[in-house]
Amino acid sequence: MNPALAVPDHLVLAARDLDAGAAWLAERLGVALTPGGRHVRMGTHNRLLGLGEGFYLELIAVDPEAPAPGRPRWFGLDAPALASDRPRLIHWVARCDDIEYARSNCRHDPGEILAMERGDFRWRITVPADGRLPGDGLLPSLIQWDLPLHPAQRLPESGCRLMKLEGFHPAPVHVREGLAALGLERHLDLHPGAGPELVAYLKTPRGLVELD
Repeated sequence: MNPALAVPDHLVLAARDLDAGAAWLAERLGVALTPGGRHVRMGTHNRLLGLGEGFYLELIAVDPEAPAPGRPRWFGLDAPALASDRPRLIHWVARCDDIEYARSNCRHDPGEILAMERGDFRWRITVPADGRLPGDGLLPSLIQWDLPLHPAQRLPESGCRLMKLEGFHPAPVHVREGLAALGLERHLDLHPGAGPELVAYLKTPRGLVELD
């Protein structure tokens, strides 16, 4: 097993409408999400749910009040297939202490490193120029937080925890090699599958909940 160049940071769920998606998740999980904010550079906005120390869930959607960003939005949010009737688990993000080094040692191309901000949050994250999801969503984007405290430490206790993250892909060998290069293979239970899919199993106030 390779040394870990990154650790899991957060899950990414996409919604067609942020308010409606947050209401659906709150009903499903038994706990409300915390307001996030706007990502001016990408024309998106979000809400958050803490899943324990150093880990959280992000619900993200295109911000209808924001101008078009002039480039493809991150996380493939411009794709028509994401216009679902409920939030979908589309991706995950892994945290690095040295994002340049981690990116240079990837077995996949996670995209260019962009500096981002929201309020007093500052971070760097890999974003492909075409907005696609690395590894069809199964290989993580990389992030480095330029903050004294991780954002999850600001979120209220939710009573929710990730129990397992599972992935399905028609070419699992490629995904497995990409995970191994970052030392992340033990964090995603990967299987052959007809199409790319992520499934998260959360312990919640409503019991064990499956998100896909």
